[in-house]
Amino acid sequence: MAATMKDIARTTGLGLATISKYLNGGKVRPRNKTLIDAAVKELDFTVNSIARSLKTNHSHTIGVIIPELSQAFSTSIITHVTDALRKKGYAVLVCDCRSDGKLEREMVSFLLNKRVDGILNMPTSTNGEHLQPALNRKVPVVLIDRMIQRLVGQVSAVLLDNVDAARKATAFLLDAGHQNTGIVLGAKGVYTSEHRCSGFRKAFAQCGLTAREENIVFSDYSIKGGYESTKKLLSVPQPPTALFVTNFEMTLGAIIALNEMQIRVPEDLSFVGFDKLDLFDAIFPSLALMKQPQNAIGECAAQLLLNMLSADNGPVSHQVVSLSAEFQAGTSVKAIPRAKR
Repeated sequence: MAATMKDIARTTGLGLATISKYLNGGKVRPRNKTLIDAAVKELDFTVNSIARSLKTNHSHTIGVIIPELSQAFSTSIITHVTDALRKKGYAVLVCDCRSDGKLEREMVSFLLNKRVDGILNMPTSTNGEHLQPALNRKVPVVLIDRMIQRLVGQVSAVLLDNVDAARKATAFLLDAGHQNTGIVLGAKGVYTSEHRCSGFRKAFAQCGLTAREENIVFSDYSIKGGYESTKKLLSVPQPPTALFVTNFEMTLGAIIALNEMQIRVPEDLSFVGFDKLDLFDAIFPSLALMKQPQNAIGECAAQLLLNMLSADNGPVSHQVVSLSAEFQAGTSVKAIPRAKR
């Protein structure tokens, strides 16, 4: 039979009130803490987390909802979020909604039924309705990577400055003479896709140029999407002389397509990818990349949520933190003569 608090009381000689206070996170005298810890270990006592959550209204569990568990960026963020939350005594429930808005709503309901203390969400839905049940219950929410405009002031968020990231990468290509530059983006309407597209256009505008519409391709942030989009962009009579691909999976797909088409980088095509991961070093050493601060994104998201949880019943200050990407020049971009205007 499993040990109970009464067993701990008999072993330590302490009152149930003191033991309950300590096991529920309260402070007790150092001597009492030592006695309880020793008894817990000796008796192999396990706290009934469900019962404790009902009593304290805190489960010490955080829910995380991401679009695709298969995406390297998502899994990297989860790793850093989990590490930061575990240090503060929180467990994490991860839900993959498969980029399906209906499933995303179901995941929110699932997490609320599990009595999570807070939710971290890299949203698939763009209107924020899926999070309304959590907000109605005053469950703190932090968005990662994508902002939902109608929820400004109701949630916190950690974002990449996607406009500036895409502008910097595109400007590097333009400075190398590549006025005929193509870009592969995620799905149209997605926050990151639209902002990276804006940065692409902004770089051209700052040079007094206009990006060619046929060189802007929206895809789906998958390896297959990057593969097909690259083949589409490079199978026209006057293909781009440079290509900027805007996430890790699509960059992999693009490299596969280039190998199949026997297009050499940078001799035949200059290339800029996205996200610094070790796999690129094996496939294409010194690839020009726009690197997201994945560690900082995960840690910042966790800290924002912890700050909100520490407010208890007091006023919550919602913050939107914007982080910068770093450009790694690499050797996959070749300068060419600038076209005359």
